[in-house]
Amino acid sequence: MWSDVQCPWCYIGKRKFEAGAAMYGGAVEVEYHSYELSPDTPVEYAGTPTQYLSEKKGLPIAEVESMLQRVTGIAESVGLHYDYDSIHQTNTVISHELLHYAKAKGRQLDMKERLLKAYFVEGRHVGRIEDLADLAAEIGLDRSDVVRVLTEHAYLADVKADVAQAAEYGIQGVPFFVIDGKYGVSGAQDPDTFAQVLNQVRTEKSEETIA
Repeated sequence: MWSDVQCPWCYIGKRKFEAGAAMYGGAVEVEYHSYELSPDTPVEYAGTPTQYLSEKKGLPIAEVESMLQRVTGIAESVGLHYDYDSIHQTNTVISHELLHYAKAKGRQLDMKERLLKAYFVEGRHVGRIEDLADLAAEIGLDRSDVVRVLTEHAYLADVKADVAQAAEYGIQGVPFFVIDGKYGVSGAQDPDTFAQVLNQVRTEKSEETIA
């Protein structure tokens, strides 16, 4: 799954995929890949997400507010309580580095969930090393080791490799799901869609085994 920590549809898509995987009922291995929606964002952006989107997309504030109200309502429908009044717009590259570190420690899924909740629900900052280290420690990772690897940018090359692979696939927006290396699903689709694709893959694998 290609996604960004500050992508509202990615958190919604995560919940819908989880629901689809539950409907499917089989074992599903999930791996997150990095995608930067706004790599030019400063770590300490002074404005609000509304102001940022207005500037970036060239839209009136009122129109952006309407967009955010809509996405907040959809988030509520899958049990997510977005708080755009508290969100810290920031650069997310270092949070992606943390996700690669967490993957190496076998905790990527937990770290992804923690980062999304921190950003969209709790108004936590996900662009600074000390804040990210606190969040990592909350799920049981070694805080001092997290500070070390993020300071050294030990996983930056992995982030850039993910971004490059997304470009090779032609991914232009997230969330984007690549299932079994051959089926691409774009966006926060309904759970039924994910369940269908997973069942299709299972059927194909069964036929290959028989053949």
